[in-house]
Amino acid sequence: MGEKHKYRIRNWSQYNKSLIQRGSVNIWFSDESIKSWCSIEKTGKKGRPFTYSDNAILTALIIRSVFHLPLRALEGFMISIITLMSISLPIPCYTQICKRSKLLGQEIIVLSQRKATDLVIDSTGLKVYGEGEWKVRKHGYSKRRTWRKLHLVVCPDSNEILVEILTDNNTMDCKVYPDLLTMLHNGVQRIYADGAYDTENCYKSSYEKQLSLIVPPQRKAIFHKNALPHFRERNNAYLEIIGLGGNEEARKLWKKLKGYHKRSLAETAMFRFKQLFGSNLRSRRFDTQKAEIRAKSMAMNHMTSLGMPKTVYVTT
Repeated sequence: MGEKHKYRIRNWSQYNKSLIQRGSVNIWFSDESIKSWCSIEKTGKKGRPFTYSDNAILTALIIRSVFHLPLRALEGFMISIITLMSISLPIPCYTQICKRSKLLGQEIIVLSQRKATDLVIDSTGLKVYGEGEWKVRKHGYSKRRTWRKLHLVVCPDSNEILVEILTDNNTMDCKVYPDLLTMLHNGVQRIYADGAYDTENCYKSSYEKQLSLIVPPQRKAIFHKNALPHFRERNNAYLEIIGLGGNEEARKLWKKLKGYHKRSLAETAMFRFKQLFGSNLRSRRFDTQKAEIRAKSMAMNHMTSLGMPKTVYVTT
């Protein structure tokens, strides 16, 4: 194995300031949040309308995710904030936050309006409850383990999360792919994904959206004669690898020629997500888990906008 590549951060001063800003309460409790705190929309349904807007509940969930607070401590934390800020603003109790969070995250929305031409997609597992990985490797399973699967669409240029979908752990990546495409803007040209998306369903969905799906064919892939138009891109990728030699070195060279290294930024986004918020989900209900993921994704995007490291390859 070759030596591990080394990189150096060139904008450490600015990046260091952005890391400090992530802990600033003013960022998460902004003037925009205060202005849209109370609900003014009429639902047209019977009963008393909501006192707090969806934005207020979402702000509470974001603060909870960033500062890793339980619901009761979250209520006290937010009361302390408005007291220190000397503003007159009602704070929802922890039961209201819990109940209202069920209504959030049910619809897929675009988290960023950035017009990117290239996108990267990946998924990761988040534990709801169960035994840790070390115990399972050492002694095996003895209790129930429940996981959820998080699917993210990331812009490789800005490192922002554009779309997120939470599913159960049995849902395959290729089944979620068509739903992810419905939320993308028209300017997207290429999507980079791993071998889990090397299915006819994914190529067909990309062809209908006029997108180029760049996925390395599986090692036991075969050439499909009389392939339909949506499957020709996959055949071309297979022939290109064969033309380069058909071995592992040929696959590596094909990835370099296609710019496939961008897909690693999706894995980097997953790593950052778990470093910031952990690999577990606090919520136990699936509907509230969706709201939790949305709040964490929005918080991560906001942290990204504060500043990201700019690295250069060190040749020495």
